[in-house]
Amino acid sequence: MYSRRYYPDRAVKAEARAVTRNVTRASRVLMSFDVVQTQRGREAAIVPEVGTRAATSFSPEFAVTGEPQPGEALNKVFRRVADELAAREAEILAVMVYGRIAAHDEIAREMRDALGETMWPVTWVEGASCDAGPLAGVQALAVSRRPINRIRLGGKIVGSVYEDGGARYCLLGGIGPTATSMREPAQVQQMFGNLESALDLAGFELRDVFRTWFYNREILQWYDDFNRVRSAHYAQVKFRTGSMPASTGVAGRNPADAALAVAAWAMRPLNPHACAQEIGSPLQCPAPNYGSSFSRAMEINSGGWRRLLISGTASIHPNGATAWVDNAKKQIDLTMEVVAAILESRGMTFADVTRATAYFKHPAFRPYFVAWCDVRELRQMPVVAVHCDICRDDLLFELELDAALPAR
Repeated sequence: MYSRRYYPDRAVKAEARAVTRNVTRASRVLMSFDVVQTQRGREAAIVPEVGTRAATSFSPEFAVTGEPQPGEALNKVFRRVADELAAREAEILAVMVYGRIAAHDEIAREMRDALGETMWPVTWVEGASCDAGPLAGVQALAVSRRPINRIRLGGKIVGSVYEDGGARYCLLGGIGPTATSMREPAQVQQMFGNLESALDLAGFELRDVFRTWFYNREILQWYDDFNRVRSAHYAQVKFRTGSMPASTGVAGRNPADAALAVAAWAMRPLNPHACAQEIGSPLQCPAPNYGSSFSRAMEINSGGWRRLLISGTASIHPNGATAWVDNAKKQIDLTMEVVAAILESRGMTFADVTRATAYFKHPAFRPYFVAWCDVRELRQMPVVAVHCDICRDDLLFELELDAALPAR
């Protein structure tokens, strides 16, 4: 299980084995499967204010994006999200919070006051804002008038299971290693063990996963090690789609101060018409060509909708090398061109985007992105701007996004 390929240090292998044995014993006691069908007990019909933008209204699941306006109090951001969810009679599947760890307690309190007790997975990413505020933004994935089953791992809700009529889904978040004192490669291996345990409790396997998000503390110091562990782990998996999941991998601390935290999305078809498939990039080579184990994009066709999930995308030449080194504007321009080409290949445009996250190595680069969007009248695109390192030191920008259209 702990291959010499990615644990060359025997002490690291022994450390991971020993701790994992102890954690496995404890997990047998702590893990449980909560079948809780939740229902929001509020009624409202409020038009979203500026800063809260929701996805296409008829998709089986949708995202509500909340961004602080200049000088705005935190409670107003979460209140807008709560109002939009109530107006759509929706229940939260999972939440991604991008904010300063130092402000964790304050942000968690305001989120709880607006949204209620946290009964869904939360992935916390630092993830700082580009304007020095405590919160960069929040993304709540939700469904309207559908039952949701919650998954608990170690006494914590880490997953939500739901259906769209064509497939069954599991959306997981906030999962990491249990023993944060181990070296980073051992923590990655333990994280995968916890991820697979959560999937198993929900009736899924790792092979069902089509999308992942990895937020690694100080990613530039050990990204190669992370990639080796991930690649070795994936080599043992025959993914249902035939391809590795779409993915994002950027720097981000977490409240547990673990080496990394992960969110993941899995799918099991309920009928032969529902499917997930890899979508290539017309302007870039497959990421495995240069040693990164993910697909450029995945498309889900189920429940009468096509959902396109584009991986974190950056300024990379077709041969895998970084393009436009030290030129943030050119890197942003090329990245947007690459993403536009993927969208166009599936008959979509930026107007079909339902959720997006833009990662900037330095806040000073954000105006280039804003200007690009302004020229194309895309200021209302639901995007959170985050200040963090990308997986290469010379990459200055990365964009991930989801888009949706009715299936034909």
